[in-house]
Amino acid sequence: MTTQSPVIFIHGLWLHATSWTSWIEMFEQAGYTASAPGWPGDPDTVAEARANPESIADHGIDDVVAHYAKIIEGLDTKPILVGHSFGGMIAQKLLGQDLAAAAVAIDAAQIKGVLPLPLSALRATLPVFKNPANRHRSVSLTAEQFRYAFGNAIAPEESDELFERWAIPAPGKPLFEAAAANFDPHSPAAVNTANETRGPLLLMMGGRDHTVPEAVTKATLKQYRHSSAITEIMDFPDRAHSLTIDHGWRDVADAALAWLRTHADAIAHSAS
Repeated sequence: MTTQSPVIFIHGLWLHATSWTSWIEMFEQAGYTASAPGWPGDPDTVAEARANPESIADHGIDDVVAHYAKIIEGLDTKPILVGHSFGGMIAQKLLGQDLAAAAVAIDAAQIKGVLPLPLSALRATLPVFKNPANRHRSVSLTAEQFRYAFGNAIAPEESDELFERWAIPAPGKPLFEAAAANFDPHSPAAVNTANETRGPLLLMMGGRDHTVPEAVTKATLKQYRHSSAITEIMDFPDRAHSLTIDHGWRDVADAALAWLRTHADAIAHSAS
């Protein structure tokens, strides 16, 4: 398979961009040109990110969107975006702005208009919200907190291994912005869900996700009800927030690739 649309992978909070390495390899084997540029301020390695948490601090949603928009400007054609967690929200914003040919949003953080706020999501993000000053800081998770927020559907040993391999500090600002979205008429968490001409969108959800429970993704889908553009949802009932990096990542990547093949014509049209 060959394609004219490159693929850009966008990570979310607490995972380094290199956590997409296996996905990049798989997508390149499928004929795509793929990359995973980090968020603004992200160091090149996990070790550097842990050693320099201040480099990541105080970047908000608009900062991240502008960062990826600038990357997209340097491409010859609109990319396909694959985002996880807050990366999924960023992908939706860029798609809504007609900067992408298609997007796959995996366990995407809640956008403006989404009302469900499950208790598990509050617990998963408590390390940030427990201190209002964290809005301007970067916040690290402990291995135990990572197991609850990401690794609750896998063995504790695997969760701890993933934590050691990929976990980095994350800016608190995007979480505060998302939490206040429905009270802010100019929220950076707003997405142009009514866009009729955008490319296809796939929302993926994990049925055991504590950080972005199914109720959030289902409510996100409803936000797109006023657009006739392709918008679909896919469920992985036994998976949690670690679904892009744990032992079952290939199942999710395979499903994303199959969906992209199904909508290849629409994606090509959107990219042109």
